Amino acid sequence: MTYSFKIREIESSLLYLDAMSQYKNASELNNLTLGKATEYTSQYQPSLLQAVPRSLNRDELNLNQTNLPFFGEDVWYGFEVSWLNTKGKPIVRIAEFRFPCTSPNIVESKSFKLYLNSFNQTKFESEQEVVDLMTKDLSQTCGTKAEVNLFPVDNCPALTIKSLEAVCIDELDVEMDNYQLNPDFLKLTENAETVDESLVSHLLKSNCLITNQPDWASVYIQYSGNKICHKSLLQYLISFREHNEFHEQCVERIYFDLMEHCQPNSLTVYARYTRRGGLDINPLRSSKDIKASDARTPRQ
Repeated sequence: MTYSFKIREIESSLLYLDAMSQYKNASELNNLTLGKATEYTSQYQPSLLQAVPRSLNRDELNLNQTNLPFFGEDVWYGFEVSWLNTKGKPIVRIAEFRFPCTSPNIVESKSFKLYLNSFNQTKFESEQEVVDLMTKDLSQTCGTKAEVNLFPVDNCPALTIKSLEAVCIDELDVEMDNYQLNPDFLKLTENAETVDESLVSHLLKSNCLITNQPDWASVYIQYSGNKICHKSLLQYLISFREHNEFHEQCVERIYFDLMEHCQPNSLTVYARYTRRGGLDINPLRSSKDIKASDARTPRQ
């Protein structure tokens, strides 16, 4: 590591820490249930849902609703979704929730869990009534149209286990001594040949902005353009290891940093996070207007 690189690394870390301090102390986060003791209710209560403005981290990246450089969506799967039919018999489903990245808000995950739990002892006339209520409540929270699909637990095609075609970079021999986010790791190969390749790393770990709990993910990166140095990309992804930010925001940051430092002609970043509390979050950001893949690995 050169001296000049170390200076840039320190400067970048100081700027990042200052921005994260302002972000974490934002008034919009003060009233969240996340990180606080809460009582669970099993009677339907849509007021449990809480929103977090996407602008909190996009402001730092100089992004807003009018200049987003990507398409994308956040796809959630709920594995603990249940309610009662009119006879009091429990119904259990796997739920798929899709939120466009253009929505002004994300749904805060703990409030989402509390909200889903509130269905547990509530009677509903039909499954369609549940879908309609969830669609209405989640759309109001995120600020735009959300999509809700329910599947039987033994027949959910969206969660078929299969591998996405990508070259895994995790076995590369890299050395790390700093685990704070550092986009300066990113660089192109020396010969800068033009390629079209799909890469994956299962080493992405970040931490919840509020609770500091670890978030684990496999991140898929498909791009075309000058070839990105695989070792530098792996170092960059590992540098998230002590980074505190929500899932969706980490993926947007990866997309933004790759575009800024490597300038690919096209780019897709798709992270599949492992579930916590019966929910997993899978954000996709792309220069192409595409939908997130349904395929998952056993890790999810």
